[in-house]
Amino acid sequence: MTDETGLEVPTRRAPSTSSRKHHWWRWILAGIAALVVLVILGAWIFIKLQPVPPPLALPKGAASVPAGPVDGIWDVAPGSVAGFRVQESAFGMSNATVGRTNAITGTIVISGDRVTSGTFRIDLTTMKVGGRAQPQFADSLGTQAYPAATFALARPVGLSPAFISGATITARVTGRLAMHGASRPVTFTISGRRDGPALQVAGTIPVAFSEWGIKGPKSYGFLASLADHGIAEFFLALRRQS
Repeated sequence: MTDETGLEVPTRRAPSTSSRKHHWWRWILAGIAALVVLVILGAWIFIKLQPVPPPLALPKGAASVPAGPVDGIWDVAPGSVAGFRVQESAFGMSNATVGRTNAITGTIVISGDRVTSGTFRIDLTTMKVGGRAQPQFADSLGTQAYPAATFALARPVGLSPAFISGATITARVTGRLAMHGASRPVTFTISGRRDGPALQVAGTIPVAFSEWGIKGPKSYGFLASLADHGIAEFFLALRRQS
């Protein structure tokens, strides 16, 4: 094509179909990358900022002066808490998933300077995570068929004179933990003290899920996962039978 002066004028060509397609693919890929970043950022915020209850332990501060005899039968009282703690991870980030329940019953028997027997029952159907029931954990624990976890002391636990006078002590405990249709021996450390007319005991029990046939929740999918082990933890307030 030439103009009035006879000079040749370049012809403008419309963008080819392949160029337009390449342009749109770049936008699509950029959008996918942005979405992935947002998902990862959202997961980070959810995992890192969700409140996680602290480990169960003896209350901070000094206990009240011991009152009354130690010998006798002691029952689990209101204020007792039991639960579990499992690490969860997503996109390389981790935090703890924590369950809690106050549905605990049981007794211990103290004679002289020893705890001679003890049995406890935890209602797993009442376990809540973040204050809410979580069906996926109920499925993992098999609460429909096995609604409770139980612990029975296997051998006496010695109590030092310091405990009788009101000091906080630690002791090794051996017993059997039963849940999900399986019973296994466990050994763990507890801390305990007298608090006025009451006793306070706290401890943690390491749990490898495979030993009890427990499988992780299926709903976590490929974006997140739970560890194959966790911790059973408890705080017991005990009152002596009159």
